[in-house]
Amino acid sequence: MEKLKNCQCKDMSEEEKVAMIESFIQDYKEKEGSLIQVLHIAQTVYGHLPIHIQKRIADGLDKPLSEVSGVVSFYSFFSTVPRGDYTIRVCLGTACYVRGGKKILDKLVELLDIGVGETTEDKKFTLEVMRCIGACGLAPAISINDTVYKQVNPDKLSEILQKYE
Repeated sequence: MEKLKNCQCKDMSEEEKVAMIESFIQDYKEKEGSLIQVLHIAQTVYGHLPIHIQKRIADGLDKPLSEVSGVVSFYSFFSTVPRGDYTIRVCLGTACYVRGGKKILDKLVELLDIGVGETTEDKKFTLEVMRCIGACGLAPAISINDTVYKQVNPDKLSEILQKYE
């Protein structure tokens, strides 16, 4: 993982990305249960997990493509389509929903001009929903990458988004 610490992956050529992933596959090939780790690495390098990379990982780890694709589709943190630099997750768990989570989601759809599961044209934001952020006492909540915002209301969203412009 040290190789990824300061990775300027977006600026890498396709050949450089493939070489980096191949290097990680070799590092993890003999380690039991390494599939999820390699998928995380590949997603960090590519920003998503296109089918040709899933196939390369399957071949490199000597696993069926169906197993790799199954893991990718099972876990919500993996994506098969390009994502934005910032992933906004709106909590729609019970506490957040009752306290206005749906209004927050509707306002984000309006502000970003995208739907749930979509990415803005400039590749800045991806919008998702989740069932619980774990901040029920301070609902409603959203997260942007690793930052959680609590007691959010639709009027605060423009100000929050400006931090990421």
